[in-house]
Amino acid sequence: MLSLKEKDRPIVRKLLCAGCCVRCVLRFCCVGSSSAYRRPYQDLHKELLAFISEEASHDASVEETNDGPRSKRARMDEDSFSPERTDSDVCPVCLGVLQDFCDPTFAKQVSDAVKEQQYEFDSLVLTVSLPAQLSVREHSCWLHIKKEVREKSMCLGKEDVIQVKDAFKWAVQGKIGQELGAAVVANSPCEVSVGFIHPETEEDCHFLADTCPDCFKPTKNKVSIFTRMAVVKALEKISEERFSRHYPCPPKKANTRCTALDTTCLHTSVFIAGRYNKFSRELPQTPWVIDGERRMDGSVEELIAAPLLSSFRADGFNFSSSGREDVDVRTLGNGRPFAVELLNPHRAKLSGAEIRQLQETINQSSDKIRVRDLQIVTREATSRMKEGEEEKTKTYSALIWTQKAIDGTHLEFLANIKDLKIAQKTPLRVLHRRPLAVRQRLIHSMSTVYLDQHHFTLKLRTQAGTYIKEFVHGDFGRTKPNLCDLMKTDADILELDVESVDIDWPPAIPD
Repeated sequence: MLSLKEKDRPIVRKLLCAGCCVRCVLRFCCVGSSSAYRRPYQDLHKELLAFISEEASHDASVEETNDGPRSKRARMDEDSFSPERTDSDVCPVCLGVLQDFCDPTFAKQVSDAVKEQQYEFDSLVLTVSLPAQLSVREHSCWLHIKKEVREKSMCLGKEDVIQVKDAFKWAVQGKIGQELGAAVVANSPCEVSVGFIHPETEEDCHFLADTCPDCFKPTKNKVSIFTRMAVVKALEKISEERFSRHYPCPPKKANTRCTALDTTCLHTSVFIAGRYNKFSRELPQTPWVIDGERRMDGSVEELIAAPLLSSFRADGFNFSSSGREDVDVRTLGNGRPFAVELLNPHRAKLSGAEIRQLQETINQSSDKIRVRDLQIVTREATSRMKEGEEEKTKTYSALIWTQKAIDGTHLEFLANIKDLKIAQKTPLRVLHRRPLAVRQRLIHSMSTVYLDQHHFTLKLRTQAGTYIKEFVHGDFGRTKPNLCDLMKTDADILELDVESVDIDWPPAIPD
């Protein structure tokens, strides 16, 4: 049943004598059958006792008992390795992880914690975080049996030993999946994390910092330098002789078992894309905060994100768009592409009808914005929104005031200007949040509609990233050439609308 062979007997005995639990014995004997680790602990223990007793049955010294012939060695084995354990019988290698946390009780505890967080999922991946000192103890135990392995001329490497993490998953993930009614797979958007700590043995790793100091470098975000990866790296560098001088082989028994941390869940982000129109000249795209003080109520991103957060039960969001308009600029036409990353959504799937209803909810929540083509997209698809950011074009409509009186003939020459190259220093109004630079931009075309002696409508098709207001008034000469230069009069922009953002994303959804 346990797939153990004759050559494993001395290793099993050596490991049991060191106090190892039965699942750790199976790991060091390289038993790779997941079903073995799922079996009840007591059944495994009895079967191991029977396995080593078979060796003793061949012993020449046999004594008579009430039950018939019995090996003294076998009786000694059964007395030494009783299946009944006390609090002090903690496995010195896994520190109780494979003893006390592989039963249905713990699996239900994990499952109940997941259910309390009310996630919706069809599958999950189980991740396990173990104390770094388990790597030290495993290395110690490996060196302890290495001599036995060599004497038997067995070809067996440390990398062949089944990892504690794998053995634990094999033992419990099926039970957790059954409790939750979900498949436990290797890759899933929903992650259930189980972690363990063992304060009693935290100093097990400390000697490695003296022997391999280059492996342990302080970092700002780490509470301890003794991370699992750092410890594993140090164990790969330290010689067997040096390790044995600083750490006992086999490892000392511990008085306490590991403590399980709170079970946590995390779902990968869901991405929602669409296009929005903004009809208000008093609505910023993102919350407007100046010197720590909020200006204006609401924003485009908040009006869009609030219903999304509620429907997907997400913990937070990140909003991005294809460019941005000023607070006093409207976005008309087919709207501006946007994407919302919903962080740790507890619900990840909505039907087409539910998405359409969600879009309607957003549109009914305010007359300041409207969204269209709302849809769930992949993370990779959102990158298309930013691709060719400066190559795409945008069309604007602006209400212009001129100091000099004009008539229709003063405007005709503007329609003949094509692909006008301008140089724009970072505008003064955004210099506090954007680096100082000179950006080359193109005004592809212009057309005009005369209104009166001091007003006309200017329509422009420009390269994305062009500062339209600065092109009109010049920004104290920081944009050259500008409309003032071209018309030889002071001019200013009174109103500005984005008429179109020429990027074919996300895919249009028919009404």
